[in-house]
Amino acid sequence: MTSSESIMDAVTFEFIETNGISMRLARAGDSGPLVLMAHGWPESWYSWRHQILALANAGYRVVAPDMRGYGATDAPAAVEDYDINALSADMLGILDALNEPSAIMIGHDWGAIVAWQTVLRYPDRFPALIAMSVPYTGRSTRSPMDMWRESFGDNFYYILYHNEAGGIAEAEYDADPEGLLSRLYLSPDSPRQAPRITDRHRSAGGWIGRLGAPEGLPDWLSQADLDYFVSQFRQAGFRGGVNYYRNFHRNWEIANEFGEQEIRVPTLFIAGSKDIVINGASAEQLTAAMSRVVTDLRGVELIPDIGHWVQQEAPERSNELILEFLSELDLPR
Repeated sequence: MTSSESIMDAVTFEFIETNGISMRLARAGDSGPLVLMAHGWPESWYSWRHQILALANAGYRVVAPDMRGYGATDAPAAVEDYDINALSADMLGILDALNEPSAIMIGHDWGAIVAWQTVLRYPDRFPALIAMSVPYTGRSTRSPMDMWRESFGDNFYYILYHNEAGGIAEAEYDADPEGLLSRLYLSPDSPRQAPRITDRHRSAGGWIGRLGAPEGLPDWLSQADLDYFVSQFRQAGFRGGVNYYRNFHRNWEIANEFGEQEIRVPTLFIAGSKDIVINGASAEQLTAAMSRVVTDLRGVELIPDIGHWVQQEAPERSNELILEFLSELDLPR
């Protein structure tokens, strides 16, 4: 496993100006095809620490940005500055700023949503895709916000909480970043204390109190790793990342305006079998659902007994799957 010291020694940090913001990039590798890696919420370029080294050692160049609103990248204040048009344009802008004609796109969690939409919009610049944890099935017939409000009503649901007015969610997280991250960065079987809030109603409180405190860190996350993640959110705050969630309805409308829904580049999907995002779906079910709109789906790989943080929880297997997929592509070297 990659140590915090080894990854810091291996990467070079660079700032670029793109799409109206300054972005920090972590880069590694001297030659070979370019791979662009987009992280999710609440994460960092550092979420890819195991993949950056593995890819660089295998002959690829790697760029892992702090996404808009995270770490040392700018965090615009306006909610609409985090819609899918802006986020996908950020990815394209990275290529333009680096004078790169193309890159393989990899994304996890919100980074997967961005990756799907970036490849959809710019297939000539992103000739292949690896999406992790969040599948793609095209535009839903109803706004997801309407469906979640109908489903959860007065009960707590974190996405609805993130959409409440007044910045309530980020205020809670900013006050205790370690409390939030240490409760989220766990495996499905990680032992926890009982949560402080057990009432399902939103009126009973925010999110951290609903998540049982960990009884120790999982074996894939060192204290140094957690400390680095926490330091990034102490620097940037949580508002930028939470603003991604405030664009679900806007993104649904944008998808209708954009029209095209099919992903036509070679694509691999990877998730943990116990990732709550896939809600117990089998590889066969996910393949059937995605194949309607992903016309060159090369595989759906579910890593047994692994949860949401798949590339961190199972780095060796994740790297094997990534490198195998890349090796089968006809990439210029």
